[in-house]
Amino acid sequence: MLNAPTAGSPALAARLHDPKTGRVMELSTTEPGVQFYAGNGLDGTLLGSSRKTYRQSDGLCLETQHFPDSPNRPEFPSTVLRPGETFQSTTVHRFSVA
Repeated sequence: MLNAPTAGSPALAARLHDPKTGRVMELSTTEPGVQFYAGNGLDGTLLGSSRKTYRQSDGLCLETQHFPDSPNRPEFPSTVLRPGETFQSTTVHRFSVA
């Protein structure tokens, strides 16, 4: 759950920094939540395009979204989309080097 307001312009939701390389990724969104996934299920048997194995903690995913149980929780932001309504969301990934 994000503390930033979600109406209008995307708000900063996450900032990742690799101190070894200086790479930075910033994630901004109009969504109220971010789901984090890690590569903890990777066991070293999957090969990437460079023929190197993917191991646990070799990657991550940040997925912007509404809260997973929103349809059943009236206190959460609604995920109901009625006929004729339009859903719009913005997520921005910015990459840089510190």
